[in-house]
Amino acid sequence: MRNKGAVILLTLVITALCVYYLSFTFVSRNIQQDAISYATEQNDVINLSKKQAYLDSIWNIPVYNLFGAEFTYKEVKDNELSLGLDLQGGMHVTLEVSPVDIIKGLSGNNTDPQFIEAMRLARERQKDSQERFSSLFRTAYEEIASDDRLAPLFVTAANRERFSVDMSNDEVMDVIDREIEDAIDRSFIILRTRIDQFGTSQPNIQRLQGTGRIQIEIPGAENPERIRKLLQGVAKLEFWEVANPEEYLTSLISINEMLVEEMKKEKTLGGDLETNLNQVAAADTQEDLSDLLSADDDSLSGNAADSLGTDGLDSLTNTEISPLFSLLRSQNELIYEVKDTSVIGEILRKDEVKSMLPRNVKPVWEVKPNIDEETGTEYLTLYFVRVGRGGKAQLTGEVITDARQDIDERGRAVVTMQMNAVGTKGWRNMTEKAAAKATATSLSDRIAIVLDNNVYSAPYVEEPIPNGSSRISGNFTVEEAKDLANILKAGSLPAPTRIVEEAIVGPTLGKIAQRQGIVSIISGLGIVVLFMIAYYARGGFVANIALVFNVFFILGILAQFNAALTLPGIAGIVLTIGMSIDANVLIFERIREELRNGVRLREAITMGYQKAFSSIVDANLTTLLTAAILYILGQGPIKGFAITLMIGIFCSFFSAVYITRVIIEWMTRKGDESHVSFNTPFSKNLLSNINIDFMSRRKKAYVFSAIVIVIGITLAAVQGLNLGVDFKGGRSYVVNFSQPVVATDLKLALGESFEGRGTEVKNYGGNNIVKVTTSYKVDDESDSADDEVKNALVSGIESYTGLEYVADAATIDDQHFTISGSSKVGATIADDIVTASWEAGIVSIIVIFLYILIRFRKWQFSTGAILALLHDTAFVFSAFAIASIFGITFEIDQVFVAALLTVIGYSINDTVIVFDRIREFLGLGTSTDNVKIFNSAINSTLNRTLITSFTTLVVVLILFIFGGEVLRGFSFALLVGILVGTYSSVFIASPVVIDLETKRNVKKG
Repeated sequence: MRNKGAVILLTLVITALCVYYLSFTFVSRNIQQDAISYATEQNDVINLSKKQAYLDSIWNIPVYNLFGAEFTYKEVKDNELSLGLDLQGGMHVTLEVSPVDIIKGLSGNNTDPQFIEAMRLARERQKDSQERFSSLFRTAYEEIASDDRLAPLFVTAANRERFSVDMSNDEVMDVIDREIEDAIDRSFIILRTRIDQFGTSQPNIQRLQGTGRIQIEIPGAENPERIRKLLQGVAKLEFWEVANPEEYLTSLISINEMLVEEMKKEKTLGGDLETNLNQVAAADTQEDLSDLLSADDDSLSGNAADSLGTDGLDSLTNTEISPLFSLLRSQNELIYEVKDTSVIGEILRKDEVKSMLPRNVKPVWEVKPNIDEETGTEYLTLYFVRVGRGGKAQLTGEVITDARQDIDERGRAVVTMQMNAVGTKGWRNMTEKAAAKATATSLSDRIAIVLDNNVYSAPYVEEPIPNGSSRISGNFTVEEAKDLANILKAGSLPAPTRIVEEAIVGPTLGKIAQRQGIVSIISGLGIVVLFMIAYYARGGFVANIALVFNVFFILGILAQFNAALTLPGIAGIVLTIGMSIDANVLIFERIREELRNGVRLREAITMGYQKAFSSIVDANLTTLLTAAILYILGQGPIKGFAITLMIGIFCSFFSAVYITRVIIEWMTRKGDESHVSFNTPFSKNLLSNINIDFMSRRKKAYVFSAIVIVIGITLAAVQGLNLGVDFKGGRSYVVNFSQPVVATDLKLALGESFEGRGTEVKNYGGNNIVKVTTSYKVDDESDSADDEVKNALVSGIESYTGLEYVADAATIDDQHFTISGSSKVGATIADDIVTASWEAGIVSIIVIFLYILIRFRKWQFSTGAILALLHDTAFVFSAFAIASIFGITFEIDQVFVAALLTVIGYSINDTVIVFDRIREFLGLGTSTDNVKIFNSAINSTLNRTLITSFTTLVVVLILFIFGGEVLRGFSFALLVGILVGTYSSVFIASPVVIDLETKRNVKKG
């Protein structure tokens, strides 16, 4: 084997990196246990908010020492393998999209006194009303307005297509309500894009029906402040020209007296004044101010405030102590201590102060303070920007097509942006204008990049920028730069949002279900390990080593990518485990064939790897192409599954092909004297002389498959599939108990009450509070249906717990429970995710068809593979529908989607392996009878087919039997899919190729 040293070196490097990153995971898990212990109160009640507070308190404290290097809890979390919402829970946030700002925006920020008063009244009444804000606004306006027609308020130059002066109030309100709904829908999509940029964490985001609210659940959420910024930032990006000081400083001197009086009241004054007090007072003209601004920084320093003290303020004249000149720099910067900025901001917002400034200038604060390293004092810069016509910025964020975090030439974290054609032209014009001023005057002109009314950076412009690229450099951490790039890429929200509710939620998959699943998977893998040794002797031992490396590498690389492990991700790992075993089975079967033909051991090993390599590459590449398309076009859980699958494919290929070969060649370095065998007495002659005529049974297989699929589709059409909350949404209730409740057990207990409909139960704020969401009667929006669902919930809880329901939360005790809140929620998997999934599926089918066409040179093979794929998908759906006849009901949810994708990957993998052997037999040219060739090829791979199916089925079957009720639907889909995937590669895909080839030959004849 060539490059053996490179394989060993790469294995050692990857192993070291995986050990390094996974060590953070173990540290984090221990800290989590400490937090749980801290948050456990009387009666074993765990206060999840208290647990989160504990974790927040150690966020920036060193908690891990690795060979002398200390890591804070934040750094540990950044490097660990995190878990998704379904496995660890996270932060629940309810956001409200502000209808106030939407209506203001539609009116062009109308200053009509009656409009302003109506808005004030509506906000006041909203506190005690469930009515829509728009309706409250209309009522208030019609009460107070002399002419109660709404249309004139909204007819502006920007709204000509929406409103006209002759519209009735009903028509105006229809437009307003539609705009509000559209804004909420856009906010929903933008927020989902922000919080799930890479798709691996699988957050939940749902609309609360009938409100302007959006409910979001984010995994982990150890940094709540970062999440709040991510969710509440409107991301209104603007590019403004920074005004030169001579345009506004004369006006600021006129404001001076008001500012000084306010500062005297506050008894605070910060900044450096001592040497420039008299200079500022004497600057009566713009020429004087320009000379002052062009002076060196050192001539404008000192600290008069500290030397005078607050008692000395009255001894200074008003023109001497203006805070606006507390730290006056050259190049039009005004810098202040952070503690002074609130007072300065209040003054600058006053109408009389605004009237003193030029109409084309407005003040904007810097977003992030700079810290003096010597004193620790925090400073903020105040910029004055030129306001364009109509108060609008010269360029806005709609022109941004891409944004990403980068590192500049000084090693700082920055955000680079790319613009469309309109933005490129506008950006070129702005930078040309600024560069021309910089050439004509001694002062360089600047452009302020403003996000949500804060300056992130204000670069100097020395030459025009013609290519539409720009950069934001704002003293960011890498994390802040990534968040900002993510926000800009997702787009700006149409209206501000505010958080109206926060809570910590437990995992969708409870601890008991997790434990059952883990134990089942490990037990199944244990049986696989023993089987491989029993079947392949020392070869099986090597395959098991590769299997361990495969899983270890996947988890370690996921941690390095800062991805999250979710249940769909685990499905991807199960598939790659099957592919890893399959690759080794292919290799070992080839080696055994060569040994049976009398080839010496080392040569047989070489030939075995060479002959199996093509099949392994084809199988992995088809699955990899599918995963890549799912990642590019998919959203939400689809994208998370694809990432894990892609990582798994690379890891399984490397471990199964290269690591095993290094080990086997080392074990057989003495050749035949090594006594290394790939047979045991049990497996030596097993399945070695099989000669089944599969092709003669193909019509029976067609009939069987058609019957099952037709029955399943008919049942699904008549009674419908049991779509879970993820697809349908439903009603949500917060239920309070005095004692801890196991969410998983309660979910199972409520199954009968909700007639087997999709139900989700998770802890909410503590382990004595649960949030129950069900799709039961989701299509019935009547009040009576609301009562029926609530009664079913109460009945189910009373039956399970023996407790009694009370309406008053204050009377909860060991004998009672209450429902403290309810709402209607939309689907987690929204229509655009479903649409994206269909698109990804269609493109995947096309790509697979083309790849197989290129590799096998016949469209019949491509068609056979695609029909087998569609057959397997339809078969799994049909199995779910048929199971319901026997009272076995499984939900169609995100987990089912992951299982179905796993089945598709397995089906393609299995079909390509069979096709590869058929191609090999066709190439031998020993016969012209295709039926005979196909039978011989399938029989020759039957050993491999059955072993791979068996080893994968063992894991899934044990998960199905012992993995608990919560995972039953997931494991059932995998179980059916693996069985039917094996069946279809033999009885559907290959026969289709035969029949299509026969028809083609008949037409030719």
